[in-house]
Amino acid sequence: MTPSTGTRVTTQTTTQDPTRAKTRAAQLASPCAELAEAIAARTPLTGRNQTSVPGLMLFRQVAPSICHLASVEPGVTLFAQGGKRITIGGADYLCRAGSFLVASVDLPVQSQIVEATPAKPQLSLRLLFDMKTVRDVVSREELPTSVPATERRGLAVGHATAELIRVGLRLVQLADHPEEISFFRPLLERELIYRILQTPQGERLRAIATAGNISQRTAKVIAWLSAHYASPLRMETLAEIAHMGVSTLHHQFRALTGMSPLQFQKQLRLKTARERMVNDGLDATRAAFEVGYESVSQFNREYSRFFGQPPMRDARLLREGMQRVTDAA
Repeated sequence: MTPSTGTRVTTQTTTQDPTRAKTRAAQLASPCAELAEAIAARTPLTGRNQTSVPGLMLFRQVAPSICHLASVEPGVTLFAQGGKRITIGGADYLCRAGSFLVASVDLPVQSQIVEATPAKPQLSLRLLFDMKTVRDVVSREELPTSVPATERRGLAVGHATAELIRVGLRLVQLADHPEEISFFRPLLERELIYRILQTPQGERLRAIATAGNISQRTAKVIAWLSAHYASPLRMETLAEIAHMGVSTLHHQFRALTGMSPLQFQKQLRLKTARERMVNDGLDATRAAFEVGYESVSQFNREYSRFFGQPPMRDARLLREGMQRVTDAA
């Protein structure tokens, strides 16, 4: 899935002058190198590596990948080395060392590793948020007001600060001290949220966490769809969950996710079907019915249109590609 011509690409230097960008890169070089070294030492597996710290995952990729559907949950991803492209709603976000991605709602995205080698793998960490903790931090009166964001999406990419990266480093190192995790993990999560709220991207978290905010009500619909993607979609039901009119919900949903509720559901269904075929060996017919399709031919058409090839061929090529990456590691 290569983004179509005209897709907007957001990089870490798009709106910065060269001098400021170089200064920022110099300031982050040492913290990023430390974080990359810490992640590399704790990622024996290619791909996702779970840690003993609740909600903390470390990632290591040794080669560029094809574009695939993935899910992001409320949390933050810090990029220490290499490059990754995230696409949502027609917008590309290029994530390199020194950048971070914050998600305030569950979202299906297109993900692709674009810079990675065995000698210099793509390295990152992800911490899932406890939204109760986010709301508690946001509610504190002494918290400085962040710079307003220019977008309303539930996902944003920005420049990390050295302080933010160092909090990530301490989280990674915390995994080596299991007796300290229960005490320090909540403190480090709060500091991480605090640091993010001081950036323009922090408005994504602030909007979702604010009680009664229209973004928060739309987020409830996203959570419902994520849990019930196989069920028939009825806009009236979703509007009742959000306590708003159908047309208002449709507008707010697209503003937050970059797609309509139907497109959102379709991506969730296709992603889940692809995972079941690749990981569990399901055939296309069974995968289609399990994710809510009533017509296998419709599933085949939509799958081929989205992924570029028929379901079973795509699943086979994905399994072969995963095996090559494992062999290379």
